[in-house]
Amino acid sequence: MRKLVLPVALAASATLSSIASAQQAAAPTPPPPAVTGNMTLVTDYRFRGISQTLGRPAIQGGFDYAHESGLYLGNWNSNVSSAAGYPGGNLEMDFYGGYKKAFGDFGLDVGAIYYYYPGSEANQLFPNPHSTKSNSGTVHNFEGYIGGSWKWLSLKWFHAFSDYFSTPDTKGSNYVDFSATYDFGGGWGAVGHIGKAKVHNLSEADYTDYKLGATKDVSGWLFGAALVGSNAKGKAGEFYGFTRANGSNYDAGKTTIVLSVGKTF
Repeated sequence: MRKLVLPVALAASATLSSIASAQQAAAPTPPPPAVTGNMTLVTDYRFRGISQTLGRPAIQGGFDYAHESGLYLGNWNSNVSSAAGYPGGNLEMDFYGGYKKAFGDFGLDVGAIYYYYPGSEANQLFPNPHSTKSNSGTVHNFEGYIGGSWKWLSLKWFHAFSDYFSTPDTKGSNYVDFSATYDFGGGWGAVGHIGKAKVHNLSEADYTDYKLGATKDVSGWLFGAALVGSNAKGKAGEFYGFTRANGSNYDAGKTTIVLSVGKTF
């Protein structure tokens, strides 16, 4: 699940300019491309602190379109484990759009995102003990979000318009993301994050997650390392205690180191 703030990577960019002779005016900087692509390899796909691949690697990528007005659209994809809440599915596809604008050091971001897991079966999900309802069809989630930023700090609120990842009677769930990204120069950066998930009508799924990491830009390739963890309930039989193919339990919210390498093109 892409959060629009990368789970382990600090966004970095460089602007190239050329200077003419003293007698000539400087050439204008060309505008950034309207369409960009991205590709990332991670040692563990963590979404809001919870492993989506049961500690195994993931390859991820997508495309973004940004209009000069501030409007944007995008798609992002990743492999996932069917045991991480997507029975029968092993692919996540995100589709999002919104409006983003900068006002000096301040920024605004408003939009919506739809998470889709082709081939998954919602009727096989872990049941909500506080509900008699059952869902069918493909596992999905639809959220709206609004966020603000100041320099290297950002705060974003996500609200579920559908049952939260198809878990019955969880419509109206919320997630708050507070992040900091800092550029030290020389290609080095740092990222910090703390998030809070509040799942409607299912307190067993509430938790807080965190991340602290560093990044290094090497010729356009962004390498990252981050400490990621949460206080999510991940013991056997608990909401985030996922069952591996061999029958053993996997604590999906436990603290771990996530390594990544990615590129925007």
